Amino acid sequence: MPAVADDSFQAVQFEVVADAEPGLMPRLLAPFARRDLIPDRLKTGRNGALIEATLAVDEMPSEMVHLVENNLRQIVGVRHLTVILGKVTRQVA
Repeated sequence: MPAVADDSFQAVQFEVVADAEPGLMPRLLAPFARRDLIPDRLKTGRNGALIEATLAVDEMPSEMVHLVENNLRQIVGVRHLTVILGKVTRQVA
């Protein structure tokens, strides 16, 4: 019997470009914490006056993806947000 895919969870990666300012990182993490989610990976870097951040969750409840996306878009200073569904990035030493 073939395995049935579980559509209730999915891998999601949020790529954010925002103004570099104090307090940005807690604001980016708040939409996850509000829903008892912890990103599996968080990568940030400063590029001049901007912060580039990637927040990835390997198994996010599907119904929460658009909620987190909308919250991230509403953060003051966010200039660009890309949501990548179904991509799991693993770093190998």
